[in-house]
Amino acid sequence: MAAAGGRLDRGPLVGVLAVLVTSVLWGTTGTAATFAPDVGPLAIGAAALGIGGILQALIALPSLRRERTALASHRGTVVAGALGVLIYPPAFYSSMHLAGVAVGTVVSLGSAPLASGLLERILEGRRLGAWWMLAAGLGIAGSAVLCAATMHDAAADTPGALAGVGLGLVAGATYALYSWSAHRLMGRGVGRAAAMGSVFGLGGLALLPVLALTGAPLLASPQAFAVGAYMALVPMFLGYVLFGLGLTRISASTATTLTLAEPAVAAVLAVLVVGERLTLLGWLGIAGIGLSLLILALAPSGREVEPLAVPDVAAAT
Repeated sequence: MAAAGGRLDRGPLVGVLAVLVTSVLWGTTGTAATFAPDVGPLAIGAAALGIGGILQALIALPSLRRERTALASHRGTVVAGALGVLIYPPAFYSSMHLAGVAVGTVVSLGSAPLASGLLERILEGRRLGAWWMLAAGLGIAGSAVLCAATMHDAAADTPGALAGVGLGLVAGATYALYSWSAHRLMGRGVGRAAAMGSVFGLGGLALLPVLALTGAPLLASPQAFAVGAYMALVPMFLGYVLFGLGLTRISASTATTLTLAEPAVAAVLAVLVVGERLTLLGWLGIAGIGLSLLILALAPSGREVEPLAVPDVAAAT
């Protein structure tokens, strides 16, 4: 990737911290959604990332105008990222709705680092380093343990649960896709604001019809409206501003691995705010995720990924 040893590699700790704060903000969405039980998953997802994405584009308008030529030359990457933004929220929130918050979150976020690693390996010819593989393995294992610990309710409807798992895998893949696309644009010399604004703005516009068709319950009460506004402004708008900052300092695969902190944050909030109980097994899962994040934060940062001598198949985008 262009500037592999330059701008994108400076200050990795700042990138790690920015993505971790993002994960904390994202981890509040499940708890926030419990305050609007009559709002469906499609409406929540479309409001959160649709409005949040358009706000990203609005604050980036000067950069979008200034870098429109560069964006046009990489329009394939922009469209791919926007497609990920369009598909991710309906898949993610529907996965949680069908399979449960714990399973949907863990499948979606647990599969994202693997999907991101595959994208970097296939499209950029990069071999993922040993530290990343260790951290990803620990994080995914910890998430699986946390998931098992929270599946203490009555057995879910099997077809619905399987559909939820499938949608979670779709969510993980599309999350990896838009993360890679934004990082790719930055690596090709597009500024952070223009990269994030183009990908999320275009995706947010595509989500507006979904919001128009499903969003009536968001206006049914002040509380539901407040939940929708919070989702759009804090976890999504502010969260993705910080996520974009992180992507200028660390690779997309590392960023998606760091966001495995989200299910841990969600579980802790469920205990502290919603009143759910977490077993010893659940706390062990959180400890595994914490160890994964510690490895990513403290591991040698000379090269997060190791380039292979293969053609850059994405250079034309």
